[in-house]
Amino acid sequence: MIAAKYKDMLGAKSVIRELSEYATARGKEIGYENVFDYSLGNPSVPAPEKFRQAMVDLLEKCDPMALHGYSPSLGITSVKEKVAESLNKRFNMNYTYKHIFMTAGAAGAISHAVRAITVPGDEVLTFAPFFPEYHPYIDLSGAVLKVVPPNTETFQINFERFEDMLNENVMAVLINTPNNPSGIVYTKETLEKLAEIMTKRSEEYGHDIYLISDEPYREIVFADVEDIYVSKVYDNTISCYSYSKSLSIPGERIGYIAVNPSCSDAETIVNMCGQISRGIGHNCPSSIIQLAVAEVLYETSDLSVYETNMNLLYKELTDLGFTCVKPGGTFYIFPKALEEDAKIFCQKAKNYDLILVPGDSFGCPGYFRMAYCIDTEKVERSLAALRKFVEAEYR
Repeated sequence: MIAAKYKDMLGAKSVIRELSEYATARGKEIGYENVFDYSLGNPSVPAPEKFRQAMVDLLEKCDPMALHGYSPSLGITSVKEKVAESLNKRFNMNYTYKHIFMTAGAAGAISHAVRAITVPGDEVLTFAPFFPEYHPYIDLSGAVLKVVPPNTETFQINFERFEDMLNENVMAVLINTPNNPSGIVYTKETLEKLAEIMTKRSEEYGHDIYLISDEPYREIVFADVEDIYVSKVYDNTISCYSYSKSLSIPGERIGYIAVNPSCSDAETIVNMCGQISRGIGHNCPSSIIQLAVAEVLYETSDLSVYETNMNLLYKELTDLGFTCVKPGGTFYIFPKALEEDAKIFCQKAKNYDLILVPGDSFGCPGYFRMAYCIDTEKVERSLAALRKFVEAEYR
């Protein structure tokens, strides 16, 4: 007998991926340049030249066995040392290599983190709107993901509902700032209030409540927006990072866990991740990619295009009458649809070759996501299609 839970998942495929596949197929019919595909969060700017050169140098100068052999199960020590040093310099932390575990992106980091600090049946809270893949990351570990309803006025945390849902079975809280899909960056006040509540409840329940901080968009923060390093605010924080967005290398699948040195059992958690890897087949991220990113830890792609695209879309959307909280980072914007059912709204948009993602799977029905990691020229051309859509369907 095959595993029913995975078979059942076949009927609930990723809406984002399905729309992306539709956009690709439609592009074959009319030319992909004529499909305004805002479905998939795939970076649209090239990796830094220094990253390419680091790869070339490694291939030309280094021992092939070091490049292509297995890495240690916890990651290459010299790479972890450099990651720790960069975090300490940037955020005034005190990590050592013993607090870092190299992973296959932020997805791998979250999957390890939740298994390290929960047992089956434990609860993990997250906040809508949230990345839909959190469900398989958490639920397939045996823990149970529960979603705090959104504060749609600001997309900061809905603290009233959070405190209602926080109970002694909650072992972790999972946050994502800057946030996919809203683009919102949690304020210092939000994070400090979250930390205060979690500290108080940890003491009340007699066990630690860990904060898992999903941070793949940490470098994509717009002008005049303060971005707080979450581990500075709450000791029991496990940071989950990916280089997919900052370096535009999502296909390389490389990231890390950074366990706050002040976290309970910090070094033990990292060592446990090596054992968790044995159970989920994660072992040993690519050696050459670990070594390459270690050479460009202070570099990013040219991320400025995302703020340019955001400003174009935000102005057009608000001019057309959409309700929209202005993003502070990422490459997503999350407006309210012009009718109650965002699925119907997005289906209508496809008739104008606008590929938009309904917000239902993000825990926020009635809204839709636009991933504006596309060429600015294409964003500009899409505005006419957006106007035509709104005028034809909603005026």
